[in-house]
Amino acid sequence: QVQLVESGGGLVQAGGSLRLSCAASGRTFSSYAMGWFRQAPGKEREFVAGISWSGGTTYYADSVKGRFTISRDNAKNTVYLQMISLKPEDTAVYYCAAGTSDYGFGVHEYDYWGQGTQVTVSS
Repeated sequence: QVQLVESGGGLVQAGGSLRLSCAASGRTFSSYAMGWFRQAPGKEREFVAGISWSGGTTYYADSVKGRFTISRDNAKNTVYLQMISLKPEDTAVYYCAAGTSDYGFGVHEYDYWGQGTQVTVSS
């Protein structure tokens, strides 16, 4: 079992930056691939970024490449999402998720989910 708690969301102007954190409980955090997803009102939850269990491999949605960076600190049981050059279309609830397979791009490939943190980008 892995329990995930996101933090770091908020209101930011377009062009600004935010760093999201996801703290995980459980001793097996380092064995899970981690992902960030987001869901805007009226839209499906979509993949944003993922990272392998070791942190050696990262992968991104095309819409965030070059602007978002995912990282993890297994000693702290935490995964991060650094977001720069934010756009109004980045507005959504952001969720972190844990799964057993690397290169997971679909929601069905993750087993554990946090409650989400709201990111709002004003124009």
